[in-house]
Amino acid sequence: MILIPFTGMAPLAEEIAEYLGVESRPVDWHHFPDGESLVTLPEGLSGADVAFVATLRDPDRLALPLRFAAVTARELGARRVGLVAPYLGYMRQDRRFRTGQSVSARLFADFLGESFDWLVTVDPHLHRIARLEDVFPVPAIRVATAPLIVDWIRKNVPDAVLLGPDSESQQWVGEVARLADRPYEVLAKRRIGDRAVEISVPESTALHRGTPAILDDIASSGRTMVRAIERLLAAGTRRPLCLIIHGIFAGRAFEDLAAAGAQRVVTTDTVPHPTNEIGTAGVIARAISELDLSATGTGSLQDLLGKKSD
Repeated sequence: MILIPFTGMAPLAEEIAEYLGVESRPVDWHHFPDGESLVTLPEGLSGADVAFVATLRDPDRLALPLRFAAVTARELGARRVGLVAPYLGYMRQDRRFRTGQSVSARLFADFLGESFDWLVTVDPHLHRIARLEDVFPVPAIRVATAPLIVDWIRKNVPDAVLLGPDSESQQWVGEVARLADRPYEVLAKRRIGDRAVEISVPESTALHRGTPAILDDIASSGRTMVRAIERLLAAGTRRPLCLIIHGIFAGRAFEDLAAAGAQRVVTTDTVPHPTNEIGTAGVIARAISELDLSATGTGSLQDLLGKKSD
């Protein structure tokens, strides 16, 4: 197998490659002044299994170059072409909320399925889609970060009181709290617009005895966490920290969290950012090594690798 990272993903790809005992070679992605791209792949792909590593934080910009790369890899003789997308965009628009809207989650899944033979991603933002297999036409594996977050909490914030930003987070935050053996609460959220939310904090003595830790799977505009921080401080708690799986941080979202009073912002490395403290290479490598591609009639990837990651 050969891993081919896109821009910014070389460190994570190299870690994954080390776990699997395989090679990592970067792609050459040239941008012309008119906005078009030229993708050049490394040599030696004939007969190899290829996996591109690309986080889809900016999917509109990356989608076509990824398609070009996948097709070119096959033209150069690659046996299978997979995608490791630590962050997978476009999963939130999973139904038609208004007449005329596109259901982009299914459309994007079909687009990637036409380009790649398999997909591994980390905690995709799913609402009404129960499983990735329900929308992807190729094997698609979800990697869970809850155990990694639990380990980080135990080592760094043993007195954490975990907070979910809304009712949709209750099941996930509750599971992290159970594994970490820590109390948790769920905040009440009412969204007013793309960048406006109202948050209410429950009355809880636990919030005043420990360190509030707000958990969320995505921080994009950051408004939910900003309002939560403000409400917690107004209620007299300690300065909270923010634990985020995918730190998108659109615009000034990160600066807004600091200005609101967050004592610390911690993310996984699914989207490259200075706040990355929780590594996902090991669990991604394990998912790749255990991915069963027998449905394609060409055996399993684990057989090809001849080993399982630690």
